[in-house]
Amino acid sequence: MNKFRNRLTLIFIFFIGLSNVAAGIFTISVMRDSQIHALENRMVEQLEMYLATVDWNYVRNRSVSGEMFREEAARLSRKTGARVTFFDKDGRVLGDSRGEAITNETLPPEIAEAAGGKAGLDIRRDTDVGEQVMYAAVPASFGAAGVGFVRFAESLSPLDAETMQIAAYLGLGLLVLLVLTALIAYRISQNLTGPIEKMTKVAYQITNMNYKARVSIPNQDEIGQLGQAINKMSESLQVQMNQIQEDESRLKSVLENMTSGIVMIDREGDVVLLNRTAEEQLGFPGAELLGRPHTALKTQPELGRMIRECFERREPLRDEVAFHYPEERTMDIHLVPMKLAGDEDSGILIVLHDITAIRRLERMRSEFVANVSHELKTPIAAVKGFAETLLGGAANDPETTRSFLQIIYDESERLNRLIGDILDLSKIESKRVPLHYSPIEMKSFVNRIFHMMATEAAKKSIALEAQVDNDVYIEADEDRLQQIFINLLSNGINYSQDEGRVRVLVEPMVTDAERPDEYERVRITVQDFGVGIPKKDLPRIFERFYRVDKARSRASGGTGLGLSIVKHLVELHKGTIRVESAIGMGTRFIIELPVLQ
Repeated sequence: MNKFRNRLTLIFIFFIGLSNVAAGIFTISVMRDSQIHALENRMVEQLEMYLATVDWNYVRNRSVSGEMFREEAARLSRKTGARVTFFDKDGRVLGDSRGEAITNETLPPEIAEAAGGKAGLDIRRDTDVGEQVMYAAVPASFGAAGVGFVRFAESLSPLDAETMQIAAYLGLGLLVLLVLTALIAYRISQNLTGPIEKMTKVAYQITNMNYKARVSIPNQDEIGQLGQAINKMSESLQVQMNQIQEDESRLKSVLENMTSGIVMIDREGDVVLLNRTAEEQLGFPGAELLGRPHTALKTQPELGRMIRECFERREPLRDEVAFHYPEERTMDIHLVPMKLAGDEDSGILIVLHDITAIRRLERMRSEFVANVSHELKTPIAAVKGFAETLLGGAANDPETTRSFLQIIYDESERLNRLIGDILDLSKIESKRVPLHYSPIEMKSFVNRIFHMMATEAAKKSIALEAQVDNDVYIEADEDRLQQIFINLLSNGINYSQDEGRVRVLVEPMVTDAERPDEYERVRITVQDFGVGIPKKDLPRIFERFYRVDKARSRASGGTGLGLSIVKHLVELHKGTIRVESAIGMGTRFIIELPVLQ
């Protein structure tokens, strides 16, 4: 701070001294010009007064030696103290007070100027005396002697001496003023830098986390306001730090008491945070993992694979992983990339949910399916519908009777197979159910499904519509695919208004427009125009036993397993299914299946 104070003092001295020097130079320059101007006016006035009073006849008569102009110049020089010279009209010297013979090769500037009819002035160095001399000349009439010029010349040495004396006085005054300026500037600098020095000390204390430090400055000027601002900042920092510490304590308490494991990995791949639950789930104490690469989790290879994949893809990942150490667990693992401001990656956050109990409960629910399998009435509805048709009079036609009885027999066989499949629902979920793949021509397949569902649809006057391209084949398990269609169509019919419609669209997913016959996947859309599904229920629509409208589901004989079975069967076929719905607009299930398994 002393260096700043000294620099500020020197700056004050420099600028004030510079201002005084400039003012002194200007004053001397103005004074010098004023003196020269006064001398010029005095010399011209003397010349004019002399010419106005001189009697040249008297001067000529008084001359004893015949050198009238030299004698008059000498007399006039003694009287005025100036050098006097007379010139004829051509600039030749007629007489000079020094008595020297002067020969001018060129016309003096003052004479040339006076030839114009006005007073001529010039200042130049006289080589004879070695001084600056002022010359003043005016045109004159010498009576019978003709016309010419009279010139006075005076040395500027007295003016130079007077100017030097004034400059000496000004210099002395400037020196005294600089000393006073230095004292005053140092005092001002001390008054300015003193509060700043106090604020600097307080700022250092704040950086050392001493938020109780305060600046004591009674001034109300800008520096005082700055001190008050620092005090307020210190108070605010103290409040914020207390709040941060409280938030940190709460966050730490939350992390330590969460039932889910939390692991944070920085951008370098090192573990920087894990809570107590994560330590228990991973089987490692925090001291062994913190600050170490995530590859230290050698006992959990699937987790390591997911971490590497998340770093590569930079998008959220979720998967179920079986942990075998320190005990058998089924873990639901979520990995989320973290980003800082400016979209900069900062690492990965891992959330570990122990869903062992949930999966155990689901297995119990799968066992419960065996007790409610008789409620799955979709195949029975087809059998019942054709039986009712036969009882209604169609039995009189032997051909129709045989056809309907064949369908009833086929549906009974399929019912027997479906009951066995429902009993094996846990195997379906574990993807251990064998599928019997065969080529299926989709147009005839959809027509058969419509034929089976015609009776159920007719009860509500539901129109079944199909849009299937010709020669569309897929490789699938026909019974399972039929189960998928029947479940979806049954849902569409049950949740449609009377006289509504349900539409099935089957189309190849062509990736190259120039080769429309070459495709690897087929999209199947089952759409109804019924009541629709609320948005909040869409994420859970494929859960087992989940019903959007429980009353309607019971009335239709549903158990809440249909869509869950559909989802698992689609996934067994290496396909995907999604749902789109809006209240009052209907629902659309979109299935995408590979052509070849």
